[in-house]
Amino acid sequence: NARVAPYGRAAREVLERLDLWRQVEKKVVSGENISQTYQFVSTGNADMGFIALSQVIKDGRINRGKGWVVPQSYHAPIRQDAVLLKSGENNPAALALMDFLKSDKALALIRDYGYRL
Repeated sequence: NARVAPYGRAAREVLERLDLWRQVEKKVVSGENISQTYQFVSTGNADMGFIALSQVIKDGRINRGKGWVVPQSYHAPIRQDAVLLKSGENNPAALALMDFLKSDKALALIRDYGYRL
């Protein structure tokens, strides 16, 4: 959903950049989130869709169906961050998770799923 979701906004920006938005606007079905959108596409209930690369990538390749990795210059950046809330500042599990997310192992996993750091 382009009104509330970063992936939805990016999808619309890509379609506008490719001068396709007016042609497909009335056919667009929006998922409530990126997982629901993936479900529409993976079950065949949508002919195609914009989904997260992390949902279909394995070993650096798209492992199901066909795909096109959208050039980053076609849409505004999608920022994804981790934050530690004040209520978790003394929670050992929350602190361990934050430490892990900064580790080389986690950074490698993030890259393996198609995300840039």
